[in-house]
Amino acid sequence: IYLLYHIFARLAIVRCCLSFTSTRTAEGEAVSFGGLSIISTLAWGLGYFGMPHILLRFMAIDDKNKVKISRRIASVWVVLAMGVAVFIGIIGNALTANGTVAPLETSSKAETIVLEMATVLSKHSAGAALIAGLIFAGILACTMSTSDSQLLAASSSMSENLLKGVFHVKLSEKQSMIAARAVLLIIAVLGIVLAWDQNSSVFRVVSFAWAGFGATFGPVMLTSLFWKRSNKYGALAGLLTGGVMIFVWKFAISKLGGVFAIYELLPAFLCALIAIVVVSLLTKAPEQEIVDEFEAVSAEMKQK
Repeated sequence: IYLLYHIFARLAIVRCCLSFTSTRTAEGEAVSFGGLSIISTLAWGLGYFGMPHILLRFMAIDDKNKVKISRRIASVWVVLAMGVAVFIGIIGNALTANGTVAPLETSSKAETIVLEMATVLSKHSAGAALIAGLIFAGILACTMSTSDSQLLAASSSMSENLLKGVFHVKLSEKQSMIAARAVLLIIAVLGIVLAWDQNSSVFRVVSFAWAGFGATFGPVMLTSLFWKRSNKYGALAGLLTGGVMIFVWKFAISKLGGVFAIYELLPAFLCALIAIVVVSLLTKAPEQEIVDEFEAVSAEMKQK
């Protein structure tokens, strides 16, 4: 209770404000938060349409009537999670301002503020130490929850969707399992390489991965759900365009600066969307059976 009182008391006098036009980096430098930054930040929302581990949860629902309540639960959870994240940042800023926590001078160190707060909390009493332990356990739990979902989606996509579905490679159950495990090992090695640099920022890595998933799979999901003229050729064009544009924009076009410095998810998403529409219109329309199923589902959803 004393610690909470101490934090909120410091919050009242710490020199920080929530501004819509400026922010501060981990190094304490004031940075303008103009229209380009606002658009880039809003573009993060497009990533949700292409997250495999999120889509798999919806696809695994045993009753389609539960989709609506699942959507509401997911939306509420996102608001709560993001709100708590902002609240942690405000408290962390207060603790560093009053000297309770040592200044976190770089972005990679700033990401450890939750660990620093838990360490401070553990020094007050046995009960506080237990709460700090729960915080550490929560960090590991959410890390494992996301990572195992991503690994499962990647391995199953390689063995089932790509090898069997796209390239029509005939694999036995054992061979499919070996292929999936090989993908897991490759991804694990890449993860170790990325995490080896102690000065690397988790946020930057996640930001790029988020953009890649969102621009690659997001437009395909949206057009397949809301546009009956989209076909497999358009979907393939969208996948390739979105995936390639993420790298092109990130490592080439964004270097030009100015308006080109926008978050790569937005331009790649739009390019993929255009590619789907153009290629779908230039190629054969979907079979009538697929169109009838699309219209039947759309009519059922409108009734609800």
